Amino acid sequence: MVAALNVSVKELGYVGNREAWQLTPLADDRDDDVETAVFLTPAQRTGLIAACEPNTAAFLRGLEMTGARPKELAEATIGDLHAAHGTLTLRHRKGRPPRLRTRVVVLSSHGVAFFKSQAKRKLPAAPLFPEASGVPFRRHMWSRSIRAGMTETKKARGAKRVPPGASAYSFRHARISELLQVHGIDPLTVAQQTGTSLAMIEKAYFRFIASAMREKLAAIKDA
Repeated sequence: MVAALNVSVKELGYVGNREAWQLTPLADDRDDDVETAVFLTPAQRTGLIAACEPNTAAFLRGLEMTGARPKELAEATIGDLHAAHGTLTLRHRKGRPPRLRTRVVVLSSHGVAFFKSQAKRKLPAAPLFPEASGVPFRRHMWSRSIRAGMTETKKARGAKRVPPGASAYSFRHARISELLQVHGIDPLTVAQQTGTSLAMIEKAYFRFIASAMREKLAAIKDA
């Protein structure tokens, strides 16, 4: 395929759409990459979810509620949801050689209701977040849909405008950041719930806490 495209361009003079050839891939395959982390505000997430097609919108909402990696949530099935206990089981391969790691994510009451709506009238082996065709979500499909949604959000102004580097992974970054900063959950619990490490939390997220700390200090009235 590569050789044929090179011949068509270099020897046969075909150019095509240069912008399409030069698209920068989304960062969904970079696990907890500090340098590419993009944090979306609630307004930005709401706008992007509203701009995406329904299946992608539900998938992004699931990421927003769990802080899961996109791939592990895409692989989750109906059988992984334990609504009576308010939990969701997720799996992720990590390390060299890759080892399958399983964790149980605790859902809020709103999260339980949302995931139950996703599981309604589906068999246990069915994906929690399928594509429109019914197959489990694939990275290139959700990336394509998010790009289309980001094109729509370019019309938004000010703080609601989604930054260019946003991806499905941005919903994970935002969830971890808000659990630490807004909700005050301790780093150890956040690490366990989102399947990351204390070292990665310190490296990737603590540098964003200073601004939030200043806001909290500003709200304290001096005696």
